[in-house]
Amino acid sequence: MNDTKRRRAQAIAILVGVTLAVTFLPSRASAQSTESKPAETKSTDSKSNQEIVQTIFLSNATQMNDLNDAQTALRNVLPRARIYGLASQNAITLRATPEDMEIAKKLIAEIDRPHKVYRVTYTITESDSGKKTATQHLALIVGANAKATMKQGTRVPVVTGTIDASNSTPITQVQYLDVGLNIEAAIEGLNLRTKVEQSAVAEEKSTVGIQDPVIRQTTLEDSSTFVPGKPFVLGSMDIPGTTRHQDIAVVAELIQ
Repeated sequence: MNDTKRRRAQAIAILVGVTLAVTFLPSRASAQSTESKPAETKSTDSKSNQEIVQTIFLSNATQMNDLNDAQTALRNVLPRARIYGLASQNAITLRATPEDMEIAKKLIAEIDRPHKVYRVTYTITESDSGKKTATQHLALIVGANAKATMKQGTRVPVVTGTIDASNSTPITQVQYLDVGLNIEAAIEGLNLRTKVEQSAVAEEKSTVGIQDPVIRQTTLEDSSTFVPGKPFVLGSMDIPGTTRHQDIAVVAELIQ
């Protein structure tokens, strides 16, 4: 009878051991699976640090400053990226991580925008001995951070020298001077820089050479902040060698 109880106790002990072993097996497998996750994350991080190379073209760059400004912005925002400018192609080549490359594309899309274009109209009101005689309107198309020039008048020849070659006819050297109205306009932001130059040939002769003309000239230069579409007065000037007087006003209108 005692042997039967002993065998029964041993069987119960074996059954309890097997049950415990089966119970802890899933827990250990789950622990092993959890421990393997950091290795997978490390592999993903390694891929994200790989660098790629790509060239981005600027669609609206019209000056060298446009390309330089874009490169400066990229270098300040993405110090780890390698950035190379291609002036002949208006393009920038980058060597960077995929994340930095996406940031570079978004930044260039914000920077590379069409330049503003203005129509700058000068109104010149002329008077003689206090009486209004004529009004003239002259318009120039000026891009932002650019300059435009207009010339109206004649070109006067001036002899600057003579080459007397042996056994040949002397060669006369001639230089031409622009005489009349010259206007230069440049826009930077909302600042308009203007130069108006009025010149004419005087009746008196030069004391240097009989054939050399005397040029009378008056120049008006101004730098002013403007409001698009609102005219303002630049100034007044006398036409050299005459009793005529001119008042000059200007207005800059945004057209693009």
